[in-house]
Amino acid sequence: MTAAPPQSFQIFAPAKINLFLHITGKRSDGLHSLDSLITFADIGDVISISPMDGFSFDINGPMAGSFDEADKSARPDSKNLVVRAVWALARMTNRTPSFSITLGKNLPLGAGIGGGSADAAAALWGLCRYWKIAHDQSMLMDLLMKLGADVPVCFESQTRFVAGAGENLSAPVRIPETHAVLIYPNIHCSTKGIFEHYRSSFNVPAERPAGFKDQDSFIAYLKKTQNELMPAAVRAAPDIRNALMQLEGSDGCRMARMSGSGSTCFGLYDTQEQAEKARETIKETNPDWWVRSTVLGRTERY
Repeated sequence: MTAAPPQSFQIFAPAKINLFLHITGKRSDGLHSLDSLITFADIGDVISISPMDGFSFDINGPMAGSFDEADKSARPDSKNLVVRAVWALARMTNRTPSFSITLGKNLPLGAGIGGGSADAAAALWGLCRYWKIAHDQSMLMDLLMKLGADVPVCFESQTRFVAGAGENLSAPVRIPETHAVLIYPNIHCSTKGIFEHYRSSFNVPAERPAGFKDQDSFIAYLKKTQNELMPAAVRAAPDIRNALMQLEGSDGCRMARMSGSGSTCFGLYDTQEQAEKARETIKETNPDWWVRSTVLGRTERY
């Protein structure tokens, strides 16, 4: 009996949030060693996969205009991380791409919330399903790391502690569902550039609780940590400090911090009403900023 052909389907690529980010050393390969707690939002991009003869790639959505033509190429030498992920998995498994991929781009580029990494990870997850390959992260780890330090944690999109250069992942961590506001002040931060300008001493890894009993204990834990890339990022993009001040001054904000290497900042709130009111107020004052309310710790892709 002939197997039924694959059907079209979509994979959600949620925004990645570094709740804290410590730099613990510099490795012999030139990369920095990290210590971070990473979670995911309930907003993000969407990868659509449909069967076809050959391979094509397209981008749509509100942020599609941010890409140049080299980012839209379906060739193996494409600049786009999704396309590079497709060809890397095809080479690894000796397969030929026979589908179209459309990236629905909702997240801003270069924002420190893992947009490109999450998109590539979602594409790989979808292709494992399409090609009936086991979703075995350990088997794919070398490929994931070659694509980028954030790609491994984005592959399963579960809250985890992350160490090393991004390859050392803890078991999933339970955090309380937390309402948040994300601000991207329309300033791109180069991850490579921010790390090159990191001048502080190295920190020790943070304590790793198995979980948090409530919102208060979760916030209290985060306040003992920090994002150590923030000083370098603020020097490169002073509006990061403005975004943090807007969040910190909003009613109900429990804490505010920059995510990753910037420039997106997040504020945490107890209720949806507080987060939505903060979003409306900040957006009204700063109409050129990308401002979204969201929930952290809820989303799993599957």
